[in-house]
Amino acid sequence: MNFEHLIQINDPENPLIDPLHRDQLWQGLLYRVENPVPFLPGLESCTILERQAETLLRELDFGPAVIRDRVTIIETHSVRFEIEPSEVHPGGSLHIAIEEPEAGFLFLRFTYETTLADNPNSEERAYIEYVKSAYHQSDVDCVRIIRTLAAGGTPE
Repeated sequence: MNFEHLIQINDPENPLIDPLHRDQLWQGLLYRVENPVPFLPGLESCTILERQAETLLRELDFGPAVIRDRVTIIETHSVRFEIEPSEVHPGGSLHIAIEEPEAGFLFLRFTYETTLADNPNSEERAYIEYVKSAYHQSDVDCVRIIRTLAAGGTPE
């Protein structure tokens, strides 16, 4: 299954949305790379196993399951998380990109690639819709945490 959506970060025409600078948004994404615990419910710890100029290999400890992923960083533009297939996880990826179609209008584009069926039967369809909904909520929470960090707060 492939799933993609946008979350609007800034809207200069809406005074109710506190604007973020592109650098604040980028720093929030880097925080998610270095310390994913506040962003991933159930994650107990993250160990960086390898660090190179633009990639990291991480081990994510969820208690009963340990998952490895490789993070690729394209400076000030995007991060890509690729989960290694294992006995506990079939693998997949998440790409988060900053988009700025016009000055002052910032978006995050979330793109998921999973091993779930692209042409599901009726039973699988409900499960896939549930997964998409969970991904979307997780991404809304990600933006909330980035806003908290940008305001000088500490993520929960």
